[in-house]
Amino acid sequence: MTDPLDTDDLAPEPVAAEDDCPRCLKPVALCVCDTVVPIENRIGLLILQHPQEQAKELGTARLTALHLTDAVFKIGLSWPSLAAALGRPADPKRWAVLYLGSMRPEDFPPGRELVVLDRKGTPLPEQDSALDEIEGVVVLDGTWSQAKTLWWRNAWMLKGRRIALKPQRPSLYGKLRREPRHEALSTLESSAFLLSRLEGRPEIETELLASFARMLDRYRATQPARPPRADGPRPDRRRPQQRRGRAR
Repeated sequence: MTDPLDTDDLAPEPVAAEDDCPRCLKPVALCVCDTVVPIENRIGLLILQHPQEQAKELGTARLTALHLTDAVFKIGLSWPSLAAALGRPADPKRWAVLYLGSMRPEDFPPGRELVVLDRKGTPLPEQDSALDEIEGVVVLDGTWSQAKTLWWRNAWMLKGRRIALKPQRPSLYGKLRREPRHEALSTLESSAFLLSRLEGRPEIETELLASFARMLDRYRATQPARPPRADGPRPDRRRPQQRRGRAR
């Protein structure tokens, strides 16, 4: 079993404030950790979070990792290999990265919600066999531009497969968080979609989305009563030497 909150030593997680949950680092009013039941997933999950995404109050990366027994959550910009990011041996050719390119829903083969692509963004001819060979998926957590930064700074991702999603509904965020495209999903939603289809277990998506919905409900319920944070984002409580990190 992998520690779901295994973080990169170059970008340690921020110290939680007294009014924040020590597990998910969210304000106690938004925390849903007490309702999370870990799911034993067969397909591994690696979530790479851009450092600037840490302060997002409605972020879902940590909650996603808490839900899965085989999930690794790292904060940083670059790692020398997939194995280094995971903290264990792994073949990048057997892993897939959630595709960042523009693939319109109408470009998907008929009846496909997941598509494995080649390096040019073209669907592979043998989709079923390509999906069966996937041992794990990498999801990049951040804004569109931050995710692209992670992509270009980690050349080992080019060795893996690329996988695109065709969601059937918009994100549960609704108007709470602006997405670059109407079909864009949160990290939690993308991970739930991927794993539930790859493993043929719809309960994975059901459980993760239920937690996400509870968090959003608590946010909406407490929004009028909770004082706004100064300047919007949550303060960075890491020590100065932790904030600087080291370039690779």
